[in-house]
Amino acid sequence: MGLSIHYSGSLRSPDLLPELIEEVKDIVEVFKWEYGICEEKFPADTFGKKSYNQNIYGIYFTIPECETISICFLSNGRMASPASLKFYGNSDNKDEQNFLYMISVKTQFAGIKMHKFIIHLFKHLNKKYFQNFKMFDEGDYWETEDEKLLESNFKKYTALLDSFSFALENQPIKPGESVEAYLKRLLNQINDRKSKRK
Repeated sequence: MGLSIHYSGSLRSPDLLPELIEEVKDIVEVFKWEYGICEEKFPADTFGKKSYNQNIYGIYFTIPECETISICFLSNGRMASPASLKFYGNSDNKDEQNFLYMISVKTQFAGIKMHKFIIHLFKHLNKKYFQNFKMFDEGDYWETEDEKLLESNFKKYTALLDSFSFALENQPIKPGESVEAYLKRLLNQINDRKSKRK
């Protein structure tokens, strides 16, 4: 829970990987953010194929108070994170295979300024390195670059998190109540509080 971005796509060419890694590394080093570099060169005859090996290619980094941002690819050139490869890389389930190629990053706690920075970074990288890139930004900034809309969306998610935290603190699970029933009860109480505020 918390405002997030979700993205997918492919690297335009295998030859672009070293340049992409170097450019992102230079940026994160300026800010002194933690980062890791995975494999830096695709093996021959894997790029663009449907199949992939069990390695990750690219770079990932972590902005304070933000989930790790993965600019990584499978050997076929499609975006994936180390975690998605671990969880879904060997799955035969079609829904889970879709999760393999969708990366999600919670930016809620990094704040509006960092969220904007991340979006602008991806816009830059998309023009230079990616193809078939898709971004779903829960803050709506990717599509609009509207700061007021982004601020409004951040406030909505903060209010939702606050309501959920309040409910958790003040409404413990009842003896014999299932986790599913407990969560439904909490969500009903949150919705009741929201409707009373209107």
